[in-house]
Amino acid sequence: MLMDTLQKALKKINISCPHTFSEPMHLHTSFKIGGPADLFAKPRNERHIEEIFSFCLGNRIPHYILGCGANILVSDKGIRGTVISLEDFSGTTIDDTIITALSGTPLNMVVEQAAEYGLSGLDAFFKMPGSVGGAIWMNARCYNVSICDLLEYVEIINGSLEIKKIAVSKEEFSYKYSPFQKQKLIIIKGAFKLEKVDTKIIKKSMEEIYRDRQKKGHFLYPCAGSIFKNNRGFGMPSGKLIDSLGLKGYRIGGAQVSPQHANIIINTGTAKAQDVKALIEYIEQQVFKHYGFKLEKEILYAGEGL
Repeated sequence: MLMDTLQKALKKINISCPHTFSEPMHLHTSFKIGGPADLFAKPRNERHIEEIFSFCLGNRIPHYILGCGANILVSDKGIRGTVISLEDFSGTTIDDTIITALSGTPLNMVVEQAAEYGLSGLDAFFKMPGSVGGAIWMNARCYNVSICDLLEYVEIINGSLEIKKIAVSKEEFSYKYSPFQKQKLIIIKGAFKLEKVDTKIIKKSMEEIYRDRQKKGHFLYPCAGSIFKNNRGFGMPSGKLIDSLGLKGYRIGGAQVSPQHANIIINTGTAKAQDVKALIEYIEQQVFKHYGFKLEKEILYAGEGL
């Protein structure tokens, strides 16, 4: 079994990176869903990251990079191999209009710190769950602003265990896509070039965004954010498309289409990963049946059996 392989391999080498076995993933996801990870590593610095990444690559152990656990659905059976959680790899620095953040830093923390220094640009991501690394990896987009619009550079460690600083070229990014999705790497940090604006103006913008997120029910129940990407070719956002079919409030098991926003699925308290997956598939089938459109998932599946 993979668990035995992991434990034997760990005994042969000295790993200082904090780690646990059979860690319940529902404790580390915004959906509050997910079975155990065989090995759960929590690097606190770059040396820890290099150490655990080298361990996985050298022993051919499957690995999954986790930020704040948003935008993912983890299997009820859990994740085989190693989860490299960056939740303790956090911190920011500010130099004039550039704010640099370690990849495990909650993006909302960066937004708030930038606002305190009168730096605008990231305001659109206020109260968005997720980490800096996750937002860069998926090229997160909120209120018509994409992460790549603000990125100055990204620092990564690649499959050869080389640390590289990569200047960002917007041409390599697209809607909810970054070039990092096709590479074997771990994002270490990202630098954002912002604009100096009066702090009062920034905070007013953030308050408006917060009220809009409240209206959409983002904070009422555990969820993973938007389930489907938007496609302009459909003529309307995915949420409105789903809402037009009367699916708000539709549920399977403990998973429910949010009564406030049809592109969000919520965990009403007892949802299993299979409930959420079944509900996603039902929505896909109904949209295709009535409109002939194939929705594209934004949420990522992780673990055994999904």
